[in-house]
Amino acid sequence: MVLVAPDGTRSENSSLTGGHGCNNEAELHALCAALELAATAGARRLRLHSDSDVALRYVREPAATRIERLSLLGRRAGELLLPFAEVALVWIPRHRNVEADRLSRQALGLPEVVARQAGHRRR
Repeated sequence: MVLVAPDGTRSENSSLTGGHGCNNEAELHALCAALELAATAGARRLRLHSDSDVALRYVREPAATRIERLSLLGRRAGELLLPFAEVALVWIPRHRNVEADRLSRQALGLPEVVARQAGHRRR
């Protein structure tokens, strides 16, 4: 995750959860960790960008999934939102979430993805 303060100060965080699970579970763990860090930093207003529409949906509506561990994480994230005076959860396309993708690959020990050159189309 990348936290950006109103003054532009940036903080990057990348870590493994130490367990097993699917990508949606990993996204929810990261979202909860971001909320905890933002609260610890004293944030009152939060604009959270995520390329995981599923994770954002589960935060907004934990009952949207029948998978208990995902529902629990969604509820946990919802609880972590409560102290903030203002919150915006914003979905962004994955190709616009390059920093977070780099950090998730780093946590998994995977190499960075080299950006495609402009003008080259994938067929």
